[in-house]
Amino acid sequence: MTAVAHEPTTPAEGLLDIFLSLETPEGFRAELIEGEIVVTPPPDGDHEDYIGLIVNQVIRRSRTDMQFSGNKGLKLRSGGGCPKDHVIPDGTFAPTELRLYRGADSWMPCEGVAMVLEVTSTKPQTDREAKRRCYARAAIPLYLLIDREASSATLFSDPENDDYREHCTRPLGKPLTLPEPFAFDLETADFL
Repeated sequence: MTAVAHEPTTPAEGLLDIFLSLETPEGFRAELIEGEIVVTPPPDGDHEDYIGLIVNQVIRRSRTDMQFSGNKGLKLRSGGGCPKDHVIPDGTFAPTELRLYRGADSWMPCEGVAMVLEVTSTKPQTDREAKRRCYARAAIPLYLLIDREASSATLFSDPENDDYREHCTRPLGKPLTLPEPFAFDLETADFL
C-alpha cells in the first residue's frame, strides 16, 4: 500500500505543515505565533538564572504543589484564520495532581495550565505582545512576564478574548503577589 502525502487545502494548513517539518539547530526554538514562524536562539545565563529563581520559589512556597516544564510546547487557539499557535513558554506551571506533562508528544494542550512564564530575550516585543495575546486567547489564567529591558515583573490575569483584563507591574527588587493556586509573594530582589 502506498502512502499518499497530505496536500494542504488552505494556506494556514500549508504554514502549519512547514512549521512542523522545521529542523532547528540545537538549542534554538521554533514557534508558530499568530501566523508567523519565530526562531529564537539559545538563552543567555541571566535568562536561565531568572527562571531557576522563580521555579525554586514556586516549588518551595506555592500553596498548591506545582509541576514545572521549560520544554513542553503548547498548542493554543489562534485568531484570524491562522493555524493553531504553537508556543514554547520559558516555563509552564500546572498543579502536580493533573500530571499534564506525561505523554510522548512535545506539543500539549493548555487546559489545566495555571501559569506561563516568559523572560524577555532577543525579541522582547514577542513576549510583551504576541505571546500575551496567545496565552489570553487560550484562557491561561496567569501570565508572568519578567521584562529585563524594563527591569520589571508583570503578572497578567483575568484573560478575555485576545488580552488579559488585569495586570500588576512591579519593578525588579519589589515583591509581586501571585494569587491562588500559588498564594505567595514572588521575591525579585535576586534578579538585580
